[in-house]
Amino acid sequence: MQISQKNLSEKQDLIYDVIVVGGGAGGLSAGIYLQRYRLSSLIIDKGKARSFWMQELHNYLGLPPDTPGRVLLQKGKEHFLSLDGDLLNGYVEQVIDEGETFSVRVKVGRQNSVYPVFRTKYLIAASGIIDKLPMLDDMQNVYEYAGYNLHVCMICDGYEIIDKKCGLFVGSEANIPLVESVSWFTPKITVFTHGAFTVSEEMRLRLKSLGYQLVETPIKQFLGENHQMNGVELVNGETVELETGLIAMGSHYHNTYLQGITLEMQGNNLVTDKMGRTSHPRIFAIGDLKVGLNQVIVAAGDGALAATEIWREIRRNAGAKPWLENLSA
Repeated sequence: MQISQKNLSEKQDLIYDVIVVGGGAGGLSAGIYLQRYRLSSLIIDKGKARSFWMQELHNYLGLPPDTPGRVLLQKGKEHFLSLDGDLLNGYVEQVIDEGETFSVRVKVGRQNSVYPVFRTKYLIAASGIIDKLPMLDDMQNVYEYAGYNLHVCMICDGYEIIDKKCGLFVGSEANIPLVESVSWFTPKITVFTHGAFTVSEEMRLRLKSLGYQLVETPIKQFLGENHQMNGVELVNGETVELETGLIAMGSHYHNTYLQGITLEMQGNNLVTDKMGRTSHPRIFAIGDLKVGLNQVIVAAGDGALAATEIWREIRRNAGAKPWLENLSA
């Protein structure tokens, strides 16, 4: 059922088998499998999953290439709710390991917020990441093109930039070596630093040796129409013609609610086994939070794996169910 402030009290005393933090492709996939395994699950979704911004899913098996990410998510939520799963729109603030259960504190509502606590035996962290975008005075100008031909994932969209004039927008020098991978699809690369850092002489020479342009002047705005970016205007009034762009400025990881629990990390990612189990035996991580490939279709598979492993564990602990009528005959 869809949970809201009006019916929160109906679920306060329930101990779920699994709480899933995040309603993206991975979290919804996990929830669907959990419900089909006859387990009780609650998905807590803050809204606006990374895939929500994908205007067209060109690489998802079986879907028309013009399917928006938000359609995939809506269909997933409808499927989950049809299986009697619980869904709450809220922001998970804290998870506390209580031993046999976890307590999950949630902020519900942006105004007049309430802070219910739910309990669960297992936790699946599926809250994902959000990409850092170039900060402009008019951020709406960025959103006008992001997810169309201003991309954030080369694995997803490298095919879309083949032989086009591509702007690579980076947030640090550590991001610039991505040009090596971008050049597989197009060598027509201009690197934009937005004035955020100083490029080393060694890196300047490397870019020059490959014929790539380097623009360090901050960006005033993106240029284009009908969601198709065709260049940038710099703060000094100059313009640079482009046909596409790739943003590589890093990401925000939505995992702060786990800070009170010691978990093995690799950089900003949670380390898991092949089924998604973290270094804590009852916490699983799927999708962009874990070490691996950041892809919608991979996250959906991760959800199936984590849910299946949890079901296997609960099933083994419960043992076989007897056919009582036969035993009493």
